[in-house]
Amino acid sequence: MTASSNPLGSTEIEVLRYLGDNSACTVGEVADYFAQTSGQARTTILTIMERLRKKGHLSRKKVGGVYRYSPKVAKNDLLQRLVKTFVETTLGGSVSPVVAYLSEDGPVSDEDLDQLKKLVRDLESRREEETP
Repeated sequence: MTASSNPLGSTEIEVLRYLGDNSACTVGEVADYFAQTSGQARTTILTIMERLRKKGHLSRKKVGGVYRYSPKVAKNDLLQRLVKTFVETTLGGSVSPVVAYLSEDGPVSDEDLDQLKKLVRDLESRREEETP
């Protein structure tokens, strides 16, 4: 089963991000983290993880008598998909609001700025290659 196109809730995204950084976790391990950081109950985390598994975002494997959950896609791929969906649905396909945010209010570190410059260079190169 591939990941569904159903929108993800904010806690679902947080669980996927956590598992992207800490793959092959038990419900208890994830629940402990969320209990400390946001006060979420273990039953809530179990429900979310099972919902994500049924939606095709997580896989689980029984190891030593307990299920270990892992994301089906890498964290970077997940985040790219989320950004694409946000730009297409919320911003109508325009990245101008994101650029305006970054130029006015965005917390842009030197590393982020270097990545943005590289992205612009790559986009310009790609456009030049496509122009006949």
